[in-house]
Amino acid sequence: MDARARVHRAARDAHVTIEASPTTIGLGGETVRFVGRDAYRSTVAALRDEGYELCVDVCGVDYLGHPGRDLPEGVTAERFEVVVNLLSLSQKARTRIRVQVPEHDCRVDSLFELYPGAEAMEREAYDLLGIEFVGHPDLSRILMPEDWEGHPLRKDYGVGRVPVQFKEAPGPR
Repeated sequence: MDARARVHRAARDAHVTIEASPTTIGLGGETVRFVGRDAYRSTVAALRDEGYELCVDVCGVDYLGHPGRDLPEGVTAERFEVVVNLLSLSQKARTRIRVQVPEHDCRVDSLFELYPGAEAMEREAYDLLGIEFVGHPDLSRILMPEDWEGHPLRKDYGVGRVPVQFKEAPGPR
């Protein structure tokens, strides 16, 4: 079964129609697939099984100031988006997965069991944007102190609320 058929089957098994998961071509020639949260993990699993050996990046985006951005027909814009970039070295191919994440239920499935290297990237998206990755083994802060309140990359985060503390320059050796 080829990669396209496996992705279609994964979407069908997750009760998502392909029309709700359109595919476009990115500026670099990579495939860009828009999937729903319910088909996210199964779609990534199907792509991994078809030879996408490497999860290059998992990141979050806050589109608070861009509610009317251009998306393919059938995709409803939400405030947050999780973007996953997959790479197949054997096929010399890239695929980007884009998942819309609503503000009121800011969570998606973790890819840790599929790509263990996604662990730190998911923690970073959680730490800075507050996107929860369900099933992650250690969803804790990775960049900000544990007692930090809020998520500093959210567009509505209070800028300048906490003074920046700089360390002194080291003395002569």
